[in-house]
Formats: sequence, structure tokens, C-alpha cells
Amino acid sequence: MLRLGILGSTNGTDMQAIIDAIGQGKLNAKIKLVISNKQEAYILKRAQKNNILNKYISDKNLDRDRFGELITKNFIELNVDIILLIGFMKILSDSFCLKWKDKILNVHPSLLPKYAGGINNSVHEQVLKNKEDETGCTIHYVTEEVDSGPILIQKKCSVLVNDSVETLKKRVQQLEGEAFIEALNFIEKKNYA
Repeated sequence: MLRLGILGSTNGTDMQAIIDAIGQGKLNAKIKLVISNKQEAYILKRAQKNNILNKYISDKNLDRDRFGELITKNFIELNVDIILLIGFMKILSDSFCLKWKDKILNVHPSLLPKYAGGINNSVHEQVLKNKEDETGCTIHYVTEEVDSGPILIQKKCSVLVNDSVETLKKRVQQLEGEAFIEALNFIEKKNYA
């Protein structure tokens, strides 16, 4: 069974897909801890509603290394195997990325390397502005260089003529949840079979 740690700063929509997959027996995992650097982030409330241990850890007045040390301590105490970045709006320190090498997965709302470094709605705005035919999401390992780690899974969808940022985001988020579950099942079978 994979022991998951989650870092998030926003709503945690993809986390809900993971919670549902665990509940339905489609994923052999347990979310051990959710940490957010934003006290009002809905991902913390979502964790509470699902009886998942959660913590707010402020990153104010902390350099990236110190923040990384604090979250590492929390994840190690709970024997976390894999860390998922779900709408986590902070760049992690090099030392954190090296400490957890090949154990941190991020979801990016585009088909990397396209729109690397972009976040959330700005990526979807760029896709529409550039009249792309398709978009999707990428699950990749996190390295010291933003959005440049090895790609594990990409899922694609068409960009429709009448798409808005909101409609496109909704379709891509659906793919993100599916991609996370597929990636975690792959890792679980590979490492823990």
C-alpha cells in the first residue's frame, strides 16, 4: 500500500478523485497527511471532511530550505512513500527535491514541455489564445528545475471551438484525477508488488 503525503494550496479537486479511487478499491493507497501553506485552502477542508490528517504550515518568513525541512519532518513521521503536489503554488527547495528524489509527483495542466512554468488558469488562457487543437495534463516527477522532471503520464483532450477557460479547465481536471490514479497504480505495482 502506498502511503501518500499531499501538498496543496488550492481546492484539492484531484485529491477528491484519489480519495474516491481509494474508497472504491481502485487504488491501494492511504493519504497519511495533507499539508497546505495557505490556511484557508479548501484542500484542508476537503481533508477534514474525509477524516484525513491535515496541517497548515505557514511559509511566511521562511526560506525554501527551512520550509522543506518542516514538511519533510511531518512526512517522515508518518512514513510517507510518495508526495503529490496538487495545486501547490510554491516552488520547492533543491534540497527538498533531492531528499525526495523520484518520490514527488506533480500534475501540470498542459502537455509538457508546452507551457512549462505556467500555473492554473494562465495555462488554459494560453492554450486558447494560441488556438491549440489539443491540450491535457502531465504527471511528472519533480526535480530541482520547475516542470522539467521525467514524465510519467500524459492524458489528452481536444480543445473545442466554444471552450472558455472554465470549460477547458474542467475537462483537464477530470483528466488530472485519472492520470494521478494511473500513475500511482503504476508506482504501486512496480515498487510494492
